[in-house]
Amino acid sequence: MNLKEFIRSIPDYPKKGILFRDITTLIKDERAFAESINQIVKRSKKFKIDKIAAIESRGFVFASAVSYLLKKPFIMFRKKNKLPAETHSVDFELEYGSATIEVHKDSINKDDSILIIDDLIATGGTAEAAAKLVEISGGNVAAFIFAINLFDLGGSNNLIKKKYKVESLMDFPGH
Repeated sequence: MNLKEFIRSIPDYPKKGILFRDITTLIKDERAFAESINQIVKRSKKFKIDKIAAIESRGFVFASAVSYLLKKPFIMFRKKNKLPAETHSVDFELEYGSATIEVHKDSINKDDSILIIDDLIATGGTAEAAAKLVEISGGNVAAFIFAINLFDLGGSNNLIKKKYKVESLMDFPGH
């Protein structure tokens, strides 16, 4: 199954000049969604994983299913002020603004090996912030798995240069 056929491209969203790769068309098709989860699970088995984390919000769609199938705890990286208990937080730049993500301080234990899953990597700012959250919590990043890699925006290459393992199900140009 060619998963790329299930990705919708929307020009000038969320702002002019951005070509948005929409996963809603993939997840609304039960066969394509199942195939994407199966591919992530297969790739996940290459790594030693204690827990699975995802970045709000589209990453939750993929990671929660993978967490269930692999029987691993699930950790949510959320936007600022969305988690009720004590948190670690990291500020970062996006390709179209800035943001903060947080994780509960009790989510990651010392030396936990964390697989981070998200729907898409563009410039890598969000992914790098997620890695920092894992590391300031005392854990290690086992790998990143993305459904989509916008290869020409450089995020996956930046992560690889920083010695992170990176996998993606499909590649698209970002523009």
